[in-house]
Amino acid sequence: MAINKIETALKQLLAESVIKSGLLDTIEADNIVIEIPRDTTHGDYSSNIAMQLTKKLKRNPREIAQAIVNSLETNKDLITKVEIAGPGFINLFVHKASMTSIIGEVISEGDQYGRTDFGKGIKYDVEFVSANPTGDLHLGHAKGAAVGDSICRILDAAGYEVTREYYINDAGNQINNLAASLFARYLQAFGKEVDLPEDGYHGKDIIDIAEKMKEEFGDRFVNSDYEEVRQQFRDIGVKYELQKIKDILQEFRVSYDVWYPETRLYEEERIQPALDKLNEKGYTYKEEGALWLRSTAFGDDKDRVLIKSDGSYTYLTPDIAYHLDKFNRGYDYLVDLLGADHHGYIARMKAAVQALGYNADQLEIDIIQMVRMIQDGQEVKMSKRTGNAVTIRDLVEEIGVDATRYFFVCKAASSRFDFDLDLAKSQSNDNPVFYAQYAHARMCSIMAQAKKLHIDKASQYDLIVEEKEIELVKHINEFRNEIIDSAKNRTPHKIANYIQKLAQLFHSFYGECKVLDSENKALSAQRLALVEATKITLKNALNLIGVEAPDKM
Repeated sequence: MAINKIETALKQLLAESVIKSGLLDTIEADNIVIEIPRDTTHGDYSSNIAMQLTKKLKRNPREIAQAIVNSLETNKDLITKVEIAGPGFINLFVHKASMTSIIGEVISEGDQYGRTDFGKGIKYDVEFVSANPTGDLHLGHAKGAAVGDSICRILDAAGYEVTREYYINDAGNQINNLAASLFARYLQAFGKEVDLPEDGYHGKDIIDIAEKMKEEFGDRFVNSDYEEVRQQFRDIGVKYELQKIKDILQEFRVSYDVWYPETRLYEEERIQPALDKLNEKGYTYKEEGALWLRSTAFGDDKDRVLIKSDGSYTYLTPDIAYHLDKFNRGYDYLVDLLGADHHGYIARMKAAVQALGYNADQLEIDIIQMVRMIQDGQEVKMSKRTGNAVTIRDLVEEIGVDATRYFFVCKAASSRFDFDLDLAKSQSNDNPVFYAQYAHARMCSIMAQAKKLHIDKASQYDLIVEEKEIELVKHINEFRNEIIDSAKNRTPHKIANYIQKLAQLFHSFYGECKVLDSENKALSAQRLALVEATKITLKNALNLIGVEAPDKM
């Protein structure tokens, strides 16, 4: 499906003009920047191509702009007027019919509008959340889930092939602590006076699992030696905790294609082949009884231990094997979404990927910054170990999935974020998700009213000429570009920004242009088509960040 046809046509015309003017023998049309000016008196579209070429041509940008304009073939079906402004901006005024044709395209494509084949089926594996199965998912995980799932939806819409993956840390010491905590709670369920281990988990969920075990197994393990039943308690604890994670993520509209347990790396003996590959390529060495990765060869600040002197692996070693396994499954690019405390992990993992023979940019690690929950102007403190953490479940029950997901996505994931609970719950235009959903509900109401008035949407749009209408049309026309830009940079907050502007432009259009006028049915029919196109675009945009578009509020 075509990207923004108008921008593509304008870029092509400008590229042809540059060559025709004799300024350059060749120029890539895709590299020409076309933007929508804030002030509509500066044209429908504007290009800074003259300034872009100044350094290369060593000429005044206005002279360059004049040469381009002199050679520009004004196409009556596309360009109606061209002006040079300021230091050399080329302002282009576009025929209204060229812009309004998008209305019919959107209505025709429906829920497919916005999708393109830009990504050419390039394969991405996106790993996100991947919390240890030792307790409820908290705020940071909620943000990672909302951002990660939105990135996957956007990549898919942009034409990439996407796999959503969850790495289950079921082999580490945390799982031993989970098993020991569960055993203690199980014994306590039978009235035994036992203490939780020092590094144990105190959350209520462990008590709940212990009660379920009491119901299922009775007192079978009460007199057991812990070491004899440790594996069973590990397996049962992980099974229950993981199912709980799956259930809440499903409710949060997040699904995965792959659930990959760390234990598989050991069971399928995938770690040694990864070490062998690093060794074959000459990027390991032994020192002080340990095996090291020569990660400084790829820009890391120091080399990293792979196997300690006691023969045990560092946490980095199975991670390297896991990433090699992903590449072996045929992915072109791997994306890891990690918490703010993993910043130091980036250089060493990218080094490992290069040592395995891949390019540094084939692994992208995005850091999800911390979240503070604010209520009544005060920070809501959280502590996972004591069971007082604010969880996804708390948020879903208090403000709903839509508001939770929207708020987590509406700011750049790499920036710290204060989640204002009071604002998220409010039904006012200050609440961005309410503002956007209300716009959609209003559009649905207009469509319902039109049916009662026997007004059907038009298939031609020559009466759509008002400034507020054209602004809205141009923004609808930008949707595919926004998806591609957001996909390339993995920035779902740009889709949230797009949604806010679309809602604002619609409310502004609705306030100034009477949509349903029984005395002017021709204009009403065309404006109704514009409302329908806006409604489709808004719903598709909201879907990209996992937020519903309600018919009523």
